[in-house]
Amino acid sequence: MVTAVIAIHLVVNDPDQAASWYTEVLGAEETSRLTLPDGRTLTVELLLDNTSLAVAGEMPDRGLRTPAALGGSPAALHLQVSDIDSAWARALQAGATVFEPVHDAFWGDRTGQFLDPSGHRWALDQHVRDVPSEEIAALAAQLFSGSATR
Repeated sequence: MVTAVIAIHLVVNDPDQAASWYTEVLGAEETSRLTLPDGRTLTVELLLDNTSLAVAGEMPDRGLRTPAALGGSPAALHLQVSDIDSAWARALQAGATVFEPVHDAFWGDRTGQFLDPSGHRWALDQHVRDVPSEEIAALAAQLFSGSATR
């Protein structure tokens, strides 16, 4: 079995602004930066908890586009937080757009999703209660049959 470590590479509108945004809003720490001779930032490496997060600007001629430029993203990056309400407020104050408002989810987390300025979808999750797997399955069946709400 191979041990895998997943590192995330996000295409953003502006790597300098994105690095600042992820640092201020999500608590990431900058670990390195690659600057081109003309002064443009090519890539900023960040550490978000124990996950490597690299941000680089769009290069449409190389197929590198932001989710906003492509009309959205099917993926969401989930981040466990200890205080979702504070983290949520910080994200919205910094320009995030609500994708799914914060709510108590059937699986036991308080959760919400937002789009960052480049269109990447982030879910903030705060665990609030343990829910037995049988109850999660029953609630999911109700929710997705249209007979229940979140």
